[in-house]
Amino acid sequence: MELKCMVQSYDWGKHGIDSTVATLTKSANTDFILDETKPYAELWMGTHPNGPSYLKKENKSLDSYIKENKEVLGVAVEEKFGIQLPFLFKILSVNKALSIQAHPNKERAVQLHRSHPDIYKDPNHKPELAIALTPFEALCGFRPISEIKQYLKSVPELRTIIGEDKVLELMTMDEAGLPAALKKCFQNFINCDPGVVALQLRKLLDRIASLDESTRQILNANLLERLHSEYPGDIGCFGIYLFNFITLQPGEAIYLGPNEPHAYLSGDCVECMACSDNVIRAGLTPKLKDVTTLVEMLTYNCEPSSAKRFQPSREDECSEIFRPPVPDFAVVKITIPPGRALYNLIPRSTASILIIINGKAEISPLKILNRGSVLFIPANEKVIVKVLCGCHPMLMFQALPNV
Repeated sequence: MELKCMVQSYDWGKHGIDSTVATLTKSANTDFILDETKPYAELWMGTHPNGPSYLKKENKSLDSYIKENKEVLGVAVEEKFGIQLPFLFKILSVNKALSIQAHPNKERAVQLHRSHPDIYKDPNHKPELAIALTPFEALCGFRPISEIKQYLKSVPELRTIIGEDKVLELMTMDEAGLPAALKKCFQNFINCDPGVVALQLRKLLDRIASLDESTRQILNANLLERLHSEYPGDIGCFGIYLFNFITLQPGEAIYLGPNEPHAYLSGDCVECMACSDNVIRAGLTPKLKDVTTLVEMLTYNCEPSSAKRFQPSREDECSEIFRPPVPDFAVVKITIPPGRALYNLIPRSTASILIIINGKAEISPLKILNRGSVLFIPANEKVIVKVLCGCHPMLMFQALPNV
C-alpha cells in the first residue's frame, strides 16, 4: 500500500530543491508544490500523531488501518508493543545545526510525561539511528578525555566558561572520578551566564581569525565560525570542544542510545527511532532548554568518534541490515545493482515501511513507483521488485520492528 507522508518545515531544513526531503516528496506526489523559499526539514513515515501517514488510495490514516487490521503487524509486534507501529521512519535534510540534545530512557520518559505532559508529549524513549545519504556532519557523545583536556589547555575561553576550579578538578582526577568531574564541568558550562558566553565567544573568534591554517584546523575554526553565524552567542558553539565531531559518508551510520548528547549539523540522512518526539535540548536552539534534566541524565561516557559508527550485517547480495540493541526498530539498506531486473525482498514476519531513494520500479500489484514512493508492507507479504531503467543502482531503505 502506497503512503502519503507528512513533510515538516522546520527552520533548520534545506530550502527548495536543495532539500532531499522536498525532491523525494515532489517526485512521488504530483500535487506537491515545491516552494524554493521554504525549508523542507523532515519527511515522517509512520503513525506518530504529530505527522501521521495516510494510505494514498483510501485516504485513511495508517494508524486507523492498522487498528482495523491488526494482523498486518505480525504476531511478535502485537505481543511486544500492542496494536501499534513501534517506530517512526524519517528522511532529514539539514541546512543548519539542530540543537544539542539527548533523549530520555523509557523510565525517565514516563516520569517526564507524567510531570510535564505539555512539554514531553509521550511516555516513550527515543533511541535513534541515522544513515547518511550525503556527507553528513554531527556531534555525538563526549570526546575522549585526553582530547577534552587538550582543548581545555589550548582554549582559555572555554576554561573561563567552565570555571578554573572545575577544570583543575577534571585535569587532576583519577579515572574512576572522571565521569563525576566531567558532569560538574558540563553543569557549569551549560549554566554559564549568556553574557559571559557571548563575550568569550567573541574573544575566541577574534583570536582564531589571525591564526595560521594548521592551528585553525586543530581548533576547528571553520566549524566554530559556521555555528556562530547560525546561532550567534550560543553556548552550543563551544560544544565542538566537548563532543565528537564526525562526518559520515553515504551509507555510514551512527546509533544514538538514550542519554547520549548529540547534534546534527548538516547533510541528508535516513533516520529511524522509537515512536516518540521527546527531546531535551541544551544549545544551538532558540527553543526551550531543559538544562537541569539534561545535566542529570547524560551518560558522561568518553569515547572516540569511531566508537559511534554503527555497522550493518549482510543479509543477501542486495540487503544489509542495521540492528540496534532495541526492539523498536531496525533498518535495511537495499541496493539493486545495474542490470538486475528482479529482486525479491527478504520476507519479514513484521510490518515494515519502504522508501525508494533512487530508481524506478514496478511492485505488483501497484503502479509504477518512482523515487520518493513510500510503501507500507504487511507482515509476511511477498514483494517482488521489477526494476525499470536499470542503468544505475536502485537504492531503497526499509524500516521494521526489531523483534
